[in-house]
Amino acid sequence: MTLKIAVIGCGSIAKHRHLLEYDINEHVEITAVCDVVQERAEEAAAKYQAKAYTDYKELLKKEDIDAVSVCLPNYLHASVSIDALDAGAHVLCEKPMATSTEEADQMIEAAKRNGKKLMIGHNQRFVTSHQKARELIASGAIGKVYSFRTAFGHGGPEAWSADGKDSWFFKKDEAFIGAMGDLGVHKADLIRYLLQDEFVEVGAFVETSAKENTDIDDNATLILKSEKGIIGTLVASWAYTAKEDNSTIIYGEKATLRLEDDPTYSLVTQYANGEIVKYELGAIQSNDEGGQTTTHVIDHFIDSIQNDAAPLIDGVEGKKSLAIILGALESVKTKRIYSLEK
Repeated sequence: MTLKIAVIGCGSIAKHRHLLEYDINEHVEITAVCDVVQERAEEAAAKYQAKAYTDYKELLKKEDIDAVSVCLPNYLHASVSIDALDAGAHVLCEKPMATSTEEADQMIEAAKRNGKKLMIGHNQRFVTSHQKARELIASGAIGKVYSFRTAFGHGGPEAWSADGKDSWFFKKDEAFIGAMGDLGVHKADLIRYLLQDEFVEVGAFVETSAKENTDIDDNATLILKSEKGIIGTLVASWAYTAKEDNSTIIYGEKATLRLEDDPTYSLVTQYANGEIVKYELGAIQSNDEGGQTTTHVIDHFIDSIQNDAAPLIDGVEGKKSLAIILGALESVKTKRIYSLEK
């Protein structure tokens, strides 16, 4: 069965990820695209033989769509996703899934109400080194996990975004959150996935120090504590001007795992007995040249629809990762450790 796809938002994430990956998936047809900038919509439509729209509501009303990718500024994620779900389409929404817990709950309810899939675009779970590390941790190969540090930083979205320095990423009313929403929520999702553990407390320092003429965060450091008592740090930054850092290090009783920390070996296991095992598992997805060519997010989304299976990162999972970032904001506001426990 060929699925009819619509992509709402034709900026960089759609252009370089969603549209490309839908195009190479033999089970889909890109039927319609939408962007408030007519030129962008028409350019994408011409390239993929789709119909162009500037109003997503008109698209949802006129087109018979099976699934939608929501590739819009953060403040629109919830409302557009809910409209698409209510129109009878499965939804793949970019991260962060929403700007509040209430919005996330509304998205989850809309998916349930309509019997449709809701997936959040957290691609780090599909990176081979991360999957291998999860296996090693779950098998007990590194023993008890004591601590971790995970980071995601680069020079900022202006080099990536379709609008450069004028991007919505730097506008508080559209982005809601900066580096933490762009990068930090990815690592929040990843560390939950790796450890198969949930976090109960977060403390955070968040600053705007690298970017001018904006009040959006560009540097954040979080301290996290899990249900199992694992503590560690999460860093999100738009101030890494020389080279992107997307590394994670897990410190265990029997070994230390270094993920995406070595330029050649995407996973290095350093055992307490002195043994070192290096895995060459392919490059992580990156905005830099040389990153892996596919995020596997689109393929997984399509598979989940065709096989009527829950996506790996459904709305509930997306909400749990979002909660860590929202908790960090509360920590900054109150200058206290924030409890994530319900």
